[in-house]
Amino acid sequence: MSGGEGQLGFEGMPRRLLQAAPSRLSTYQDCPRRYRLTYLDRPTPPKGPPWAHNSLGAAVHSALANWWKLPVEQRTVAAGGRLLDEAWLFDGFLDSVQQEAARERARAMVQTYVARLNPHFEPLGVERTVALKTSSAALFGRVDRIDERGSEGLVVVDYKTGRHLLTVDDARCSLALAIYAAAAERTLRRRCRRVELHHLPTGDVLVWEHTDAGLARHIGRADSLAAEIADLDERHRAGVSGDEADAMYPPNVGGRCGWCDFNRSCPTGAAVASPRDPWAGLEEAQG
Repeated sequence: MSGGEGQLGFEGMPRRLLQAAPSRLSTYQDCPRRYRLTYLDRPTPPKGPPWAHNSLGAAVHSALANWWKLPVEQRTVAAGGRLLDEAWLFDGFLDSVQQEAARERARAMVQTYVARLNPHFEPLGVERTVALKTSSAALFGRVDRIDERGSEGLVVVDYKTGRHLLTVDDARCSLALAIYAAAAERTLRRRCRRVELHHLPTGDVLVWEHTDAGLARHIGRADSLAAEIADLDERHRAGVSGDEADAMYPPNVGGRCGWCDFNRSCPTGAAVASPRDPWAGLEEAQG
């Protein structure tokens, strides 16, 4: 695992580290054009309307975070439902009927999940920000939950609310979870190798225990990706033509284009897939 503070570049100047959450790296991997539209183009091109499944997911995450912040005696199933209602968002739904049905489903998810938790347990961190540096990047992120579990060390817990069914490979291959584990170890100075995806719709818990070598490979991949992005972004900041920028950040076209926030601002993507309805993710498999 690389932990350098930066490498010397031309004329002894330190190399600029890419400031990046895992979402920045994954956006570039998914579609360089969407990366440019999100992080570089100013003013930012207009996005499509908010997504209903994002509203549901954000409310569930807020409810669970706030549940852990309650005094132990107040950590009840009923409290989970109340916190979901308090955190509920109304953006993206077709109408009030669909919105209320989604809220009922989200409330049931939260209450079923907290019913299996030990209210006396105290996570080491809830929505805790962790960070680490590599030779090319200053990586950071906010983890849903970090547990201290004795001989297991620190455990990174990530909540998932989409209907897409998950497997252990989702935990094993997740660059974000690997970054969170390495960053949690660096920030909290305790060993962290175990990552868990808690899929609320099914109750499944997908677990992966990283080896030292496996985690190092993930962080090495993140570092290489950050170096590639940083080089491109430096060229972009120095000034390039529109055609040059398009060539540097090509679109990765496919069915996902219909789900892209910038579908209306990307003629190439729009030609492949029309924008999906804001509520489409409630019924279709979205992770």
